Amino acid sequence: MPGSRGFRAALFAVPGLLLAGFGAAHPGVLDAATAQRWAVLHIVLLPVFPLPAVAQWLLLAPASPWLRWPGRVAAFGFAAFYGGLDAVAGIAAGTVTDVQHGVTPVVGSLFEVGDLLGHIGAGCFLAASALIVLAAIARAGWRALPGAVCLLVASVSFLDSHIFWPRGVLTMVAVAVGMSLLDYAGSAATARASGPAVRRRGGARTRLPRSS
Repeated sequence: MPGSRGFRAALFAVPGLLLAGFGAAHPGVLDAATAQRWAVLHIVLLPVFPLPAVAQWLLLAPASPWLRWPGRVAAFGFAAFYGGLDAVAGIAAGTVTDVQHGVTPVVGSLFEVGDLLGHIGAGCFLAASALIVLAAIARAGWRALPGAVCLLVASVSFLDSHIFWPRGVLTMVAVAVGMSLLDYAGSAATARASGPAVRRRGGARTRLPRSS
């Protein structure tokens, strides 16, 4: 039913919208004044950052195996490596800055490691998104294009915007819109494909149940 498809599609927007909200609340810089809030925010984000990977995993469910499993491996890579960024450049860097009452060379080293993990994770996110788009276009045709464009543009932006205000927040909103539109287009395509067959008898139409 269209209502249930809309509700399901809305659920796929939740991870991106959550991260957009946290991005809007994220301190712009890490220093002695923001260190404690920086660390606490990233502790809260620990269970949130994997949610886009869960959405990617589910969006790949209808895909052919040669798209589904590489995409799911990439989604897992995003969850693993981006979680590492959160722990190192978020929790650890914020805690060290708070204890040392300012940014020190130790914090700089933590950011170097965190940036590497973040770049790998964001690259995995882009790879998974590209495979999702290919699968969605194969499934729903041109109806998948609006969501495909949103998700791909957002995934490229995410490589260096992360969730920081303002571009990172807009990036996460675009991720939410793209995932939602792709799921809706795919669900609608499945509903059309599984609808009752139609056979003409003279000038009248007779609907036949699709054989299982």
